Amino acid sequence: MPRSSSPPPPKRARLNDSPHDHHNPNGGGSKPNTDGRMRDLPPLSLSILGVEPLDEFIKEIADFIHHMIMTRPDIVGNIEVEAKVGILRDKMSGQRIMLPVLVESIIAPDSIDCRFESNMSVNQHKHYNTLLNGLKTASSQPSHPASPLEYHHLYLVDSFYTSEDREKVRVTRDEKTGTVTECMRKIRLGDLNIYSPKRAADWRVSVNLEVPVQHPLGSPTHTRRKDRMSYSHEEFNIDLTQVTSTTSPGAPAQILHELEIEIARSEILLATAAARGDVNLPEHERSAFDELIRAFVNNARILVRNSSDGWQ
Repeated sequence: MPRSSSPPPPKRARLNDSPHDHHNPNGGGSKPNTDGRMRDLPPLSLSILGVEPLDEFIKEIADFIHHMIMTRPDIVGNIEVEAKVGILRDKMSGQRIMLPVLVESIIAPDSIDCRFESNMSVNQHKHYNTLLNGLKTASSQPSHPASPLEYHHLYLVDSFYTSEDREKVRVTRDEKTGTVTECMRKIRLGDLNIYSPKRAADWRVSVNLEVPVQHPLGSPTHTRRKDRMSYSHEEFNIDLTQVTSTTSPGAPAQILHELEIEIARSEILLATAAARGDVNLPEHERSAFDELIRAFVNNARILVRNSSDGWQ
């Protein structure tokens, strides 16, 4: 049989028990220590096929988001894909749900009678603020292994109106200048809840269609003020927000604290979703959507795994 000219499959290095390399001068692989442990293990292939098996968790989320995008209403608008950190609570007891699973798990839609609560405590908000500020500082160093984070502190005011056809319209203004930055109605396409029993928090992936509309007439039904610390990294925005809501002039304000990560550019989502799996396109183009969602999920997981105790 002719020898293949293709390179051997990549192998994953195994860590030694010691930081020092162990060398066997006689060759023939590793020798056990007197206690039976291997001194050194050679690099291992990813699998018997030389490839890593498909990550079903990430693919399930990618399939869900892709389905929501491709079956959306035929209305001009921007696709919003976000993940919020929060707690999944039983609707009856109000306690965090408990499922017979050991690790992070996607919950089948409408299978459990629970609600997602994105509000966190002030201490949790401070914890994430410290963490993200530290990461922002570290990312500006030349030795940092990833792209640097950008930071913006935004003060926004949302006013909500009910249109003539009973649709809810949101008008967003810059609090300092009064400039309208958005005027739209949001169509909810779908949510996917992820339960994380080993962490202090769970998370939810949401897909929405944001439709630009004309500024409505009349007075708003209610308003909310958003004090938002926004961190951007490559194709993602991470928003840590204190939300102050007012339902009526005499009612007390409600203050919430939320953390979310969002895919920044709707046009990239739409383009990569349309190209997904197209055999007529190069591999990097037809797999770009899955790579985008992989990074999105990884970032959401990082945020959840860095949560601390102190949720509401």
